[in-house]
Amino acid sequence: MKVLAVNGSPRKKWNTATLLEKALEGAASKGAETELVHLYDLDYKGCRSCFACKQKDSKSYGACAVKDGLAPVLKGIRDIDALVLGSPIYFGRVTGEMRSFMERLLFPYLEYGDPWRALFPRTIATGFIYTMNITEEEMTEMRLRYALESTEMTLSMIFGASEALYCYDTLQFEDHDNVVCDRVDVDAKMRRRRDVFPVDCEKAYALGVRMTRDVAGD
Repeated sequence: MKVLAVNGSPRKKWNTATLLEKALEGAASKGAETELVHLYDLDYKGCRSCFACKQKDSKSYGACAVKDGLAPVLKGIRDIDALVLGSPIYFGRVTGEMRSFMERLLFPYLEYGDPWRALFPRTIATGFIYTMNITEEEMTEMRLRYALESTEMTLSMIFGASEALYCYDTLQFEDHDNVVCDRVDVDAKMRRRRDVFPVDCEKAYALGVRMTRDVAGD
């Protein structure tokens, strides 16, 4: 059983990456083989709209034909049993690297038939971990959940059931003295990092366990 995590954050040792590692720990506790990919380490771009993945009777039908740093990751996803993505929220959306990755991952598996049909050859468990520097109330006011739920809907359509973990009001950095951040209540942020982030880590671990159980049929 293979579980892949994809980090859409530029940082490898902060909120998003830590939560993805916890999800993989949960999967590993059930015997899964795990791997973490950092998108910012790869040289690639988003969909080029070449439509090679849609050409009739072609070897690239249902697969991205672009050969770059992302190609091995996309190829490897065909053989995994569960996929968990993670990204911080930048200006109300996932990072550009995560967005480009999702274009390359999802578009080839979406057949332009009537009705729509997914070309991924089987069902796998998927999840998405979102981290953000806003509260849950602010997320609601910004109507951000609707935009993010569209990603979950697409993951479900292509791969099968999907779930999301939202982590709010995360700590962006520890050294607040050297950054202009007057709107931040530093003490409150540090308390939340101490008291709430460990709970988020437990939730991520549990997500990894659930995804692995879904694959195993437990």
